[in-house]
Amino acid sequence: MQLGLTLVLALWLGSAAASAAAPSSRSPAAAVPAAAPARYVTVHSQAVHPRLSAYAQIEPLLDLRVRAPMAGILRDLRVLPGSQVRRGERLARIGGPRLRALRIARSQALRSAEARLRVAQRLLDIQRRQLRARLATQQALDAAQRELAAAQAAAATARARWHALAQLAAVRAPASGSVLALRAGSGERVARGATLLVLQPDSRLWIRAVYYGAGAARLRAGMRGRFVPATAGRPLGVRVLAVARALDADGGVPVELAATAARLPRWWMAGQWGEVRLALPAQRMVMVPTQALILDRGRWWVLLRDAGGDKRQRVVPGPARGWQTAIVSGLRAGQQVVVSNAMLEYHRGIARSYTPPD
Repeated sequence: MQLGLTLVLALWLGSAAASAAAPSSRSPAAAVPAAAPARYVTVHSQAVHPRLSAYAQIEPLLDLRVRAPMAGILRDLRVLPGSQVRRGERLARIGGPRLRALRIARSQALRSAEARLRVAQRLLDIQRRQLRARLATQQALDAAQRELAAAQAAAATARARWHALAQLAAVRAPASGSVLALRAGSGERVARGATLLVLQPDSRLWIRAVYYGAGAARLRAGMRGRFVPATAGRPLGVRVLAVARALDADGGVPVELAATAARLPRWWMAGQWGEVRLALPAQRMVMVPTQALILDRGRWWVLLRDAGGDKRQRVVPGPARGWQTAIVSGLRAGQQVVVSNAMLEYHRGIARSYTPPD
């Protein structure tokens, strides 16, 4: 019994000694005091490539009206409103009794012209053989040649009239685009020149955007950028065609743009919304930490340090880059601005000059 108590006492003393030797987890470590954050920052200028973004929409420049090439009955209409068509694609054809009678007449004229041409060729061959045999004169040979030339001209005219009739009977798309509306249906009698459908050409679409802010004054015709569609699709290269210097009622600057790609994507159609991003020429601007900017009553300010202390300075912010913001005007390189508690210091000065009423 006494031996057991002695062993327990020895173990307890050993653990107490070990605890005393080990450093306590609650004892504060000898920490190095952290350096106080810098109160002022000296600003420097950098080359900035500003970008302008605005919402835009694809709009039609004009619409094409596909008209009936001749009077007759409209047949085999293949399109509906919203259909996409390609240039030269047959959309419908013109039929009816009048066209059938005209086709018969021109077919007979073509057969007659071709028969005359065959006769004139045989006659010329005969005259040439007889002239070699001294059985015909040169005048007869010349007359046969003139008849052959006249027969060839008549045959060419008859063929052209026949092919022209085939072209007249077919209604084809004058340009690639989408069908907006139909003005006639299959089986309907139409007059020559009547509007059959309204087509919106793909090549007659442009983009209209409205830009706001100070950067809009730097927009120029010929600038290039990208149009990012609101729906799924790859961005499309665009070029500024015109800049309307007259402001809209809301203060925006309207800009007209055109696509630069030779082959337009499927989503290129009127009504498509998206965003136009234009890259402006490089410009040197003063960069300041964003935390130094102070917004007060719709205007931006910084606290500027000089020999007399801190004073308010109005600035015009530009594009942001990370935690830095470019300043368009109001600062120059080499000046110092307050970055630590800038908002508190700004309003502290206002509180000192404010006297509450009695």
